Amino acid sequence: MIYDHILIRYGELGLKGKNMKQFLIQLQRNIKSALWAFPDTKVRRTQGRIFVELHGEDADAILTELEKIYGIHSMSLAIKVENDLDTIKQGALTALKENEDAQTFKVSVRRANKGFPIGSQEMNPLIGAHILQNIDGLNVDVHQPDVEVRIEIREHATYITSKNIYGAGGLPVGTAGKSLLLLSGGIDSPVAGHLMMKRGIQLEMIHFHSPPFTSERAKQKVLELTEVLTSYGGPIKVHLVPFTALQQEIFKSIPEKFAMTVMRRVMLTISEKVCEQVGILSVTTGESLGQVASQTLASMNVINEVTNIPVLRPLVALDKADIIEHSQKIGTYDISILPYEDCCTVFVPKSPATNPKRETVQKYESRVDFTELIAEAISEIETVRIEQRKALADDFDELL
Repeated sequence: MIYDHILIRYGELGLKGKNMKQFLIQLQRNIKSALWAFPDTKVRRTQGRIFVELHGEDADAILTELEKIYGIHSMSLAIKVENDLDTIKQGALTALKENEDAQTFKVSVRRANKGFPIGSQEMNPLIGAHILQNIDGLNVDVHQPDVEVRIEIREHATYITSKNIYGAGGLPVGTAGKSLLLLSGGIDSPVAGHLMMKRGIQLEMIHFHSPPFTSERAKQKVLELTEVLTSYGGPIKVHLVPFTALQQEIFKSIPEKFAMTVMRRVMLTISEKVCEQVGILSVTTGESLGQVASQTLASMNVINEVTNIPVLRPLVALDKADIIEHSQKIGTYDISILPYEDCCTVFVPKSPATNPKRETVQKYESRVDFTELIAEAISEIETVRIEQRKALADDFDELL
């Protein structure tokens, strides 16, 4: 392997103006965290770029980790050489030879170091001519080349690349605040969390479990789903809420048709109180419009009434096939389909209301005082911190 660096480019972050520095610091921190299993690497930030110094570590394995990190627009394996014309020529030739099947190429020089005596437009033909003189059968194609040799002449060194790998885009996790994700254990909510991470959101999870109606294995399933998501955004806290007493009271005291709506309202009430305790400004759910009875506009309207904090629904316009495909790509699908029921599936009304009226739900709720049970559930919350893991789905791709 001739490469000793990975050059990282960021796209959307360049639009952040005076706030860009804090976004880049967070991106650098996230990269360092993601590469915890590669102790010899060094992550260095310069003007306009971030570099990972490999120091003999496995470049392909590191690229696999970097592909998951939000905030990275693209990246390339790079050769670092001195700011010397002959050395740059030889480095460009070496980089191009790594692409054995290439028949056409172009050279793109970017001179960030204005003290370098030769301008970018002069450098392009000089480097191109050197390559043509030393490799037979190659032609220049400035429009659609097989290989683009990129040369960045910076203050203290020049970096040469010949392949571009697209990153996940988005914003670095941790730059847009926190959201509390209602994590059920099904297919949808982990995908919703993953999409929020792309917009820079740092997640905490809240999961409602109802033993003995839900098993310990169902709770473990939620922790495993969280562990997968840590690979995209670092350690995550999970708040486990004992919900048995509340759920039994709801389905005993509320007409079956409206029990699911009331249950969701109580969950949202508890979630808001947890947000207040830990300083979180929003709740995220895995709801997709019209997918089940509690996900109609009428139901969402009634459920939202109990909170004043934003309820974010990133899946609202996606159909089930889209959501399943996404879950497969991020590595949560096989865990989500394990046959361990959560509290939303063990108490399912035969004919839940799809168009509940707010006044009707309020009337039934007014007959039951949930205050003490809610306070008890909150006091017994167990919080678990899930650390970041390395292994993830091999087929990660740039998503939605």
